[in-house]
Parts: sequence; structure tokens; C-alpha cells
Amino acid sequence: MQNIVQYLKKKILILDGAMGTMIQEYQLEEKDFRGTILRDHFISILGNNDILSITRPNVIKDIHYQYLLAGSDIIETNTLNANPISQRDYGLEEFVYDMNKKSAELARAAIEEYKKRDPNSVKFVAGSVGPITKLLSISPDVFDPSFRNITFDTLQFAYERQIQGLLDGGVDLLLIETAIDSLNVKAALVACDVVFGRLGKRLPIMVSGTIADKGGRILSGQTVEAFFHSVKTKDVFSVGLNCSFGAKELIPVIQRVSDKIDLFISIYPNAGFKNIMGEFGEKPKTTAGLLSQIIEEGHVNIVGGCCGTTPEHIFEISRVAQGKNPRKIPKLQNKTFFCGLEPLILE
Repeated sequence: MQNIVQYLKKKILILDGAMGTMIQEYQLEEKDFRGTILRDHFISILGNNDILSITRPNVIKDIHYQYLLAGSDIIETNTLNANPISQRDYGLEEFVYDMNKKSAELARAAIEEYKKRDPNSVKFVAGSVGPITKLLSISPDVFDPSFRNITFDTLQFAYERQIQGLLDGGVDLLLIETAIDSLNVKAALVACDVVFGRLGKRLPIMVSGTIADKGGRILSGQTVEAFFHSVKTKDVFSVGLNCSFGAKELIPVIQRVSDKIDLFISIYPNAGFKNIMGEFGEKPKTTAGLLSQIIEEGHVNIVGGCCGTTPEHIFEISRVAQGKNPRKIPKLQNKTFFCGLEPLILE
């Protein structure tokens, strides 16, 4: 297994683009999501993209391969919502482990196929661990701030089942992404630690948050700087932002924190904003042109795309990143950080 950290010191790595956007291009129907194994399932599972790794693996592998051809160095597993809590909506909790293991194996198979074209290429599989709508930091009841609709232990156990499948499937790293609550991320990180201990091996972890307003705070109210410091552990080698707004809105936030965090930084924004039809209309060259600014300024180590981005977007992003110097991690003084909504630094 290659050490991704060593490559990040030499070059900017390219992450892939949106899985969901590409799945829509195949115009799949209910029967495609069901396959033969779920032909008689009791409720609709149309739109549950994660199950396609089991019922239509050829589609998922093909999408991975397209992103590899476009220049991706890191491809994400098709597991954004492959956890017991999210899959409960479809009555598919029992398939969570298989979803994750199979998704990791498909990404690995796509890389092996790509290596027939380019034997010397180095590619990585990132196990995607997405957000869960239940938050540990915020009460869903405006009349009872102390109320929570999920416990830390329940969330941790849900993530353990997902992460176990990803590791058994052979991922190179884990990507806890589209995070909206640092306490939820901590549950995922504890789950990682438990599974690592169980298997006797550790993997590097990326954490990527998503901001809820243009002021640069995640949904739970934390500033991005506070969020980054809150999730920093021995296994986390990279932090960053994805989804939310387009590159134009995310870039200033990354610029503000670039010199305040001594980890690698990633950015993979949406293709602009949705139009009235619910579609992302930002063209590949526009997205790449915006990201070229932050690349030229030396603020990032990993770039890619989120909702609405396609292999064409990734091709253009890889083109503007080609040969550019990666961000150098700043050497910061050893200080004590306490982070609520904002960081408190003890000098």
C-alpha cells in the first residue's frame, strides 16, 4: 500500500468528482436499484445510490474508471450514505457491511483495470464516510435545547459497521466528508480507532466539512478554523471543505485558514449553485479557472469536485493543477486550543 503523505509532499493530488451526478446520467429505474437480490423488497429504493454497488456494480465501476481517465489520483467509494442510520429509510440496514465492502472492491478493480493502460500510475481508494442528518451538537427541538434524537454511542456503532466494510474491502484511506457537526466527526473518528484496533492496522484519514453560510461556519455554528482544530487527531492527515457552495465561495474561507493549520488541505466544491431546475450549471473550465487561483497561491494539497461535477470538470482541474507546487504545511508554535464555536488559543 502506497503512502499518500509522501506523494502529497511532491504534488497536488486530484480527487474525483460527483458520484450521484454521474449516476443520474444512466437514467436508472427502480428495477435497476433492486436488481435480482432485492426484486421483492417491501419499499421503494429508487435513488439509494449506495445499493447500486451490489445491484449494478458495472455502473459504479464504469464511473470510477471515467474519473481515473480524467486524471483523478484519488477515487471515492460509492458509500456516502452507506451507514445503518441512513439505510434504515430504505429498510436496508442489513446490507450496510456488504455495500461498503463491495464498493471498496469496485474502486480497487477500476484502478487495477486502469493500470493496464498506465502500469506506473499511483492511485488511491478513499473510503467515503458521509454525514448523518441527526446531529449530536444541536437539539432538533427548539423548545428543549438539551434534547437529542441520537446518542454518541449509537452513532459510533453505526460508523463502525461502515468502516469495517470499507477496510475489509481494501481502501487506502478514509474520507469523513461533508461534515456538518464536529461531534459527529468525533464519533466517526472513535469508530475508526475501534476498527483499527480490531484489525491491527491504521489508515490515514481525511476530514472535509461543509459550510452552511457565506460567513464560513458549518451547520453546528463552528468557524472552519475551530472545526479543523476540533477534529485533529493522530490519524487525520488532511482537512478541508467540500460541497456547500461553489469554488468562488469556498476559496476565501480556505485562504483565511491556510496558515493556521498544520495539516494538508483539500477543497472539492460543487459546480456552482443549483438553478431553478435543481441542476448545477457551472462549466468545467469555469470551475477549474476558479480553483486555479487557490492552486497558484499555494493554499491547497488536494483538489477535486463535489455535486454537479463530472469527469470533464476533473480533467480541467487536473490540467490547471499539473506541475503546480503543493501547499507547504506551516510550522506552527505548539499551543493549546479549546474550540467551541470559535477557537480559543492559549498563548
